[in-house]
Amino acid sequence: MSTHDHKARVPLAFLLPGARAAVDALDDAIDPTQREQIIAYGLAPGRPLIVLQQHPMTLVMIDEVELALEDSVARLVWVTQK
Repeated sequence: MSTHDHKARVPLAFLLPGARAAVDALDDAIDPTQREQIIAYGLAPGRPLIVLQQHPMTLVMIDEVELALEDSVARLVWVTQK
């Protein structure tokens, strides 16, 4: 059984501060207007990010941009941890 390069897809809200991940997908349950806004800030499939904090909001760094997300949204952003 091979385990190389197998990374679990998890909700962004589940990662600890300091974790590095790549965006895998944005759940269809995210409001379309909000989806457009977060993609415009760089939170899009394939983009790397670093989790800065989880409380009171999820705060991530994408390139040089810090983006804060409500927990309800962070639970709908699927990422693969690096």
